[in-house]
Amino acid sequence: MSEGLLKGRAWKFGDSVSTDDIIAGRYKFKTLNMKELAKHAMENIRPGFADQVKPGDIMVAGWNFGCGSSREQAPRVLKELGISCIIAKSFARIFYRNSITIGLPLIECPEAVDRIDEGDEVEVILDEGVVRNLSKKLEFKAKPYPDFLLKILREGGLIKYVKKFGRLPW
Repeated sequence: MSEGLLKGRAWKFGDSVSTDDIIAGRYKFKTLNMKELAKHAMENIRPGFADQVKPGDIMVAGWNFGCGSSREQAPRVLKELGISCIIAKSFARIFYRNSITIGLPLIECPEAVDRIDEGDEVEVILDEGVVRNLSKKLEFKAKPYPDFLLKILREGGLIKYVKKFGRLPW
């Protein structure tokens, strides 16, 4: 992630997308290879999703995105696919934490979710908490990340941050 600016095509999902919807349990226990797991991302609710996503694309979803198990594979496969950010009305807390840990930015902005349609071009300015629907020329304000979380995200996640700096960012 560079300079906190993310831009991509929107993929729209509903409420309560679980970690088993993101990557089904039948795959999670067969391999730890993220490239292999990513081929099956979202296949139970959106067959072919993994083949259609392009690097930089943005997922947009309703309430409670990432509910279910606490396994880190769910955000990791989405990042492996090239998803640059997820905008949702709300996130399951463990999914939120795991996403920050692996460097996948999440934005809570119900107003934006309601005004973004599948295929819209979306831009996110993480530093400012701004979400723009470029297709419809709309702008929304979300709560920006605190500085220490931006530092973690810019380095690609918590482990990469600690490996680089030898400490936590606070």
